[in-house]
Amino acid sequence: MSAAAADYEQAGELKIGQVGIANLRIRTLDAARLAGEMRERVQRAPKLFERAAVVLDFGGLAQTPDLVTARALLDGLREAGVLPVALAYGTADTERLAEQLGLPLLAKFRAQYERDEDAALAPPSPAAKRSPAPAAETAAPAAAAGPAVTGSPGLIQSAPVRSGQQVYADNRDLTVLTTVGAGAEVIADGSVHIYGPLRGRALAGAQGNEKARIFCREFHAELVAIAGHYKVLEDIPKELRGKAVQVWLEDGQLTIAALDT
Repeated sequence: MSAAAADYEQAGELKIGQVGIANLRIRTLDAARLAGEMRERVQRAPKLFERAAVVLDFGGLAQTPDLVTARALLDGLREAGVLPVALAYGTADTERLAEQLGLPLLAKFRAQYERDEDAALAPPSPAAKRSPAPAAETAAPAAAAGPAVTGSPGLIQSAPVRSGQQVYADNRDLTVLTTVGAGAEVIADGSVHIYGPLRGRALAGAQGNEKARIFCREFHAELVAIAGHYKVLEDIPKELRGKAVQVWLEDGQLTIAALDT
């Protein structure tokens, strides 16, 4: 290779893509309690959580922890078997703490925080000021499929998703026509529809859409999640394995039920 060609050859090719990283929303500054809880998760599902990358989210606390406390939390999580890699975007205090810890702020969480803040500050719409709907109209949201995320057509994946592969449907639904293999991951900001066996992981409502759903013809999932609420295989009733199922959120709880076929 000539010297001129070597001068223009990249030492590393940088690409920005969708990465499956868990967001750990911290609810307590008790490092031992948090580490114990995470250690239990790792022991129950080591293939999913052992040495998994996690982002620490301090948005659920009254105030951002100080440097000493944050380092204790990081050390506890590492000892439990996971790898804290970043802090979730939050306040100026969070940004300063990230700098002190030598960790990045994960940019993908920025838009979600800003949407949540805007929703909290926005005045109620005229529709919200009207009297509530009759009980018959409010009692059955769980029976209806959640609406797709609008903005673009759904993504259709016709080839099998094999171990180590990831398919992400940005701001839309994802339809997989064949198999999602063990160790594979399918993610959508909308709902996920799988017309073959699901042996890997399926995550719907990736940007917080709690109305998203997962539909699967043959259920053997390693993990399913909607808007961050998840269950692993060990949490799923054995009678649902191998069945056609749907997964949705109801009152903040992840619900899995067989589909009538």
